Amino acid sequence: MITLTPKQSFTTPVEAECISPDTFAAKSASQITRLPVWEGNKKRVLGQLFKIEHKTAPSENLTIKIRGDAGKIRRIGTKMSSGRIVIDGNAGMHLGEEMNGGIITVTGNAGSWAGSRMKKGTIEIKGDAGHYIGAAYRGSTMGMNGGTIIIHGNAGNEVGCFMRKGLIKIHGDAGQFTGIHMKDGTIFIQGDSEVRAGAQMLGGKIIVLGHIPSIPPTFTIDDIRPRVKMDGEKVEGPFYRFLGDLAENGNGRLFISQRQNTHLKPYERFL
Repeated sequence: MITLTPKQSFTTPVEAECISPDTFAAKSASQITRLPVWEGNKKRVLGQLFKIEHKTAPSENLTIKIRGDAGKIRRIGTKMSSGRIVIDGNAGMHLGEEMNGGIITVTGNAGSWAGSRMKKGTIEIKGDAGHYIGAAYRGSTMGMNGGTIIIHGNAGNEVGCFMRKGLIKIHGDAGQFTGIHMKDGTIFIQGDSEVRAGAQMLGGKIIVLGHIPSIPPTFTIDDIRPRVKMDGEKVEGPFYRFLGDLAENGNGRLFISQRQNTHLKPYERFL
């Protein structure tokens, strides 16, 4: 294990995509200390900003632990393909960007764009997450393309934007436009969802166990299901099943809890 402890409380963003098992692997202690990072517009090396403890020799499947608040540290775990990162506190934006394997665990909150364009691996956030989780960047249509993101708290807007594959599981509530432009994969919301979930989706599945204010007008009710499958498990309902987005000739599916959304009962006359 290699443990990083911030030497100070950061007031400006730190770009540190070098914090990855892939980057640390096969490097000596002195080489890791000299890895480049940016603190704001100032170029630093890792050893200037972090106390670095080496408890084992670097290896391909090593564990990196960040002890302390990393809420200003961006791009931790970028393109990592193996190993584990444990953040004992908060994490900054772009966590696990383009991740291709391994496990990232955050005991606190995580910033926006976590898991953006990830392909494999698992990101688990014990607190809340920001906006655009598993989403594509502006101007791109390539969102999350595999792997799993688990958020134990709440998540912001546009979770899974342009998502193509994988699973996003939110134990708390989700913001607006969940699954916008979604092409495939599953988003599972155990809490409430804000409006416009599934807007412009072409495929995939969104499951909401809590309350949702309304269904986009370009979706049509198709059925009431007693349960729905989610990552090999059966989630008990009953659920309204809506299909859409019809404005995009989409074949996406919204599974909305019937018990928690009695205001949607008028849709039943169309069955």
